[in-house]
Amino acid sequence: MEDIESLLSQMTWEEKVGQMQQLSAGATPKEIFEAFKEKGEIGSFLHVLGVETGSFLEASSRSRMKIPPIFGIDAIHGHALLKGATVFPSQLAMACTWNEEMIEKVGEITAKEVAADGLNWVFSPVLCLGRDLRWGRIDETFGEDALLASRMGAAIIKGYQKDGLVAACAKHYLGYGEATGGRDAYDTEISERKAREVFLKPFKAAVDAGCMTFMTAYGSIDATPLTTNHRYLTEILKDEYGFDGFVVTDWENFRSLVTGQKVAKDMDEACVMGVKAGNDMSMNSDEFYDALLRAVKEGRIEEEIVNDCVRRILRVKQRLGLLDENKPSRPGREVIGCKEHQDFNYQVAKESAVLLKNNGVLPFKGAKRIAVIGPNADDVRAQYGDWTYFSHPMPKPWESGKEGVYTILKGIEAVYTESEVTYAKGCSINDSDPDSMLSEAVEVAKDADVIVVVLGDSLSQNGEYRDRANLALSGKQNELLCALKTLQKPLICVLVNGKPLVIDEVTKDADAIIEVFNGGDQCGLALAHLLKGDENFSGKLPISFPYDSSATPCYYNQYDYWHGGRYIDIPSGSPYPFGFGLSYSQFAISNLRLSKPTVKLGESFKLSLRLENVSSREGNDVVQLYFKDKVCQILTPIRSLLDFQKVFVPANGSIEVEFALSTNQLGYYDPNCHYVVDPGEFEFFVSDDGTHFKTICLTVE
Repeated sequence: MEDIESLLSQMTWEEKVGQMQQLSAGATPKEIFEAFKEKGEIGSFLHVLGVETGSFLEASSRSRMKIPPIFGIDAIHGHALLKGATVFPSQLAMACTWNEEMIEKVGEITAKEVAADGLNWVFSPVLCLGRDLRWGRIDETFGEDALLASRMGAAIIKGYQKDGLVAACAKHYLGYGEATGGRDAYDTEISERKAREVFLKPFKAAVDAGCMTFMTAYGSIDATPLTTNHRYLTEILKDEYGFDGFVVTDWENFRSLVTGQKVAKDMDEACVMGVKAGNDMSMNSDEFYDALLRAVKEGRIEEEIVNDCVRRILRVKQRLGLLDENKPSRPGREVIGCKEHQDFNYQVAKESAVLLKNNGVLPFKGAKRIAVIGPNADDVRAQYGDWTYFSHPMPKPWESGKEGVYTILKGIEAVYTESEVTYAKGCSINDSDPDSMLSEAVEVAKDADVIVVVLGDSLSQNGEYRDRANLALSGKQNELLCALKTLQKPLICVLVNGKPLVIDEVTKDADAIIEVFNGGDQCGLALAHLLKGDENFSGKLPISFPYDSSATPCYYNQYDYWHGGRYIDIPSGSPYPFGFGLSYSQFAISNLRLSKPTVKLGESFKLSLRLENVSSREGNDVVQLYFKDKVCQILTPIRSLLDFQKVFVPANGSIEVEFALSTNQLGYYDPNCHYVVDPGEFEFFVSDDGTHFKTICLTVE
């Protein structure tokens, strides 16, 4: 294994700056890209797949230092930019499982497929919080809560890095999803105290989980671009949190300092500002190499700053075994999209589905005729969501779906083999379709015993550059729903969408509602087995639904001081709040108790309860523990998630659930950004649906 300091001492400035440059295949001008590739001294490439990596490695082996590049890829929910690889549910859908062990396994499988494809760096997980539903990238988040995002993020990072072949990348650091008005890459108006209270928590958890790399967000905090924010990148992330990996910018961030945010007059100044702030690698601003090299040679940036950047990059390469003569072996390509991975993907899809309403029509088994209706019933692109081979590295509207994918329609056809299954699209997501499409759907459905209507949104309504002010179901989806309702048949609505939408008509008209978000390859098969009752629902929402587009943000843990407590023209709260989800089983929480009613600051204690399954159906449930400091020197949320457990309860059985806690978990950040825990009374809330709570109080002396 090469010694990093020895390598550094031998490197020229050109070789050091080369390690700090990343270029994208297909996005960088071809002549520039090929020239950098042939030098063999570039630190990283992205969007290079499979056997293509060989020529890049061969070029690096001819270079003087022979340091191989690290190959990056956006593997947000599986190695999905490669057709044929396993496409898991989106992060938002995965968060519905509330299952850390499962999400760690998702990371492990993804890393195996990425490594088998010759790559070693995943730009995942997204640790932004999905609190403003207008933002286009809600689907990429683990939802609205910092604790849940922290636990899900740490789990998938451990999975990615378990075999030591792939580095994870925590992104987008910091506050990207909280930009004013949900405007992608816009300014975020938060204080450092608020950042520590909420938005830094998932990233601190990523550091603690050993995440090897971080990505700098596009936007700014209080008008300072994150790319030039020394306070967050160096003082907090590297110095305070002890992060010893490297930081890569997001796409063309250095260029944006000049052309977009306009805080630098030219690339030379932008590169000096960004590197001094704490960015170690530039993503795809190809001018970076020459600009930084000039700055170094002219003495406008200290040698030790550049050395630290390169040292961090080499440290990650060393941890991945890239500096070893005998590099670690990788899985064979046969693991990509293999049956074992798809079987596990089915389990993820099953636990990701959330039952929002059921008036008794589910499960259903004996239907002779099933009508499957709706624009998302047989649309692979909608079911996948963003960051797959359909959309990246460039949009591919001509691309066909791969084999083995179960849309909702295909899943129902595969499971309900004894039933006649008919299908009609009914309408499109975005277009104003002719009434004949709607009439055809009604005609198809009129003789059915059960109607499954699949609504939602499309890829064109989610992602970068796709912030959305109107969250209502688009096109003629509500008209389609109302027309089907007039048939007076059992009406089951499945939602395939990248974010919570306004679904008041669905709530009113549907007999059952299931949310699957973007459910991946196995979504349709898992959903069909859930509808039939072969499987049981256990998913819980990681994010709240709005009553109206203008009633956002609507996240659960808001402050409770508001004259009137609601908008006068809509109900208060959320129709389907964070933590909500039904099951075929029925659970009851009782016997809530503390190990001691009074504790001293710094002491540990336990909170216990009994969870009873009062039904004849075994099932999994998520016990959620929240708390509130009843009197505090600053505003505190209505309640904040403190812990959770996903547990199995046998039919007509009960279990004891215990939370081991400490008063150190009950603090807040004061106006001086110090974490403090005050003595006083604390209220604990226990729920398994985010709407009904058992409470108990603790006194801290």
